[in-house]
Amino acid sequence: MHTIPLLTPGLLRGALDLEHTPHGLLPHRLPARARAQCADPQLALAESQPSGVRLALRTRATTVELDTLPTKRLYTGAPPRPDGVYELLVDGVPHTRATAAGGHTLTVDLSTGGTEHRTGAPTTLRFTDLPDRDKDVEIWLPHNETTELVALRTDAPAEPVPDRGRKVWLHHGSSISHGSDAADPTGTWPARAALRAGVELVNLGLAGSALLDPFTARALRDTPADLISVKIGINLVNADLMRLRAFGPAVHGFLDTIREGHPTTPLLVISPIYCPLHEDTPGPTAFDPAALAEGRLGFHAAGDPAEVAAGKLTLTVVREELARIVRDRSADDPHLRHLDGRALYGEADHAELPLPDGLHPDAATHLRIGDRFAELALSPGGLLT
Repeated sequence: MHTIPLLTPGLLRGALDLEHTPHGLLPHRLPARARAQCADPQLALAESQPSGVRLALRTRATTVELDTLPTKRLYTGAPPRPDGVYELLVDGVPHTRATAAGGHTLTVDLSTGGTEHRTGAPTTLRFTDLPDRDKDVEIWLPHNETTELVALRTDAPAEPVPDRGRKVWLHHGSSISHGSDAADPTGTWPARAALRAGVELVNLGLAGSALLDPFTARALRDTPADLISVKIGINLVNADLMRLRAFGPAVHGFLDTIREGHPTTPLLVISPIYCPLHEDTPGPTAFDPAALAEGRLGFHAAGDPAEVAAGKLTLTVVREELARIVRDRSADDPHLRHLDGRALYGEADHAELPLPDGLHPDAATHLRIGDRFAELALSPGGLLT
């Protein structure tokens, strides 16, 4: 077997930073400077989960081995979560799936916010029966499981996949963009859209953390990209983080920062998908204790619709404000566009494919959203092309 250095330039795609650990490398989706500016454990967990991150190599190998050390999340009182999925693609076509048993565990008590971390050992994943020819091989890492990379081996020489001239699409959003309840790493809606459109994905979907943070805007500003989209709204309502007075200027500031590094790059602002929980009821979003008692996750809106008059945000308010902001800015920014999130998942979709926990799309809905985004935004003549 040939050992492939994990730090080979161009081998790891979709990560903005790599941290050396006692075992190997931990991909990060936010740079160290951004991580140093926020001590929120939710953000730390989300950005270390490698949604959209993949190894990409060109090789004749018929066997590939990956040593990996995952961190499993457990929720007190809820059933164990499925192991994260590793997907191997050959020339862009799914070939093999695998999961890594063992590893570290992080137990979260949703009723108290307390956590407990236990250490574990690495696991070797072995992908066999690959076609005996020169080919592009990608291993997409679990979108929802923090993953340390320990070693990569092949039974024939390998090198990073060469530049194919594909456009780089940089996307930021909430847990829905991160992958929420998608079935696998290529089944998150951004990955689905990117693979269908033939673009290189950098996914800064950060569960619970799409909060117009300045350090996230700077990360977007400083990341090379040909196409950029930002999905704004649901986490601001979830967290009950700001009022309407602060929301507008914060959106302007976020977009201004992105434009410092990408003055003419196509930039798409996406408003929230349909979610009855918060269409007209403000946050915060709270865990549903009755659902937890049944061993499942569920959510409810803890705000009062009467508080909208005082400036509390709902999804309806956010959509109206985002449409106004983009309309006003586009007079001086012809490369700025807007997409109502209900075009990706609207009321009719909810009637057919309801959100299982009241907040997050299921696997089938991720595929639908990804297909629609590929058509609306990434196809020839789309909003980003």
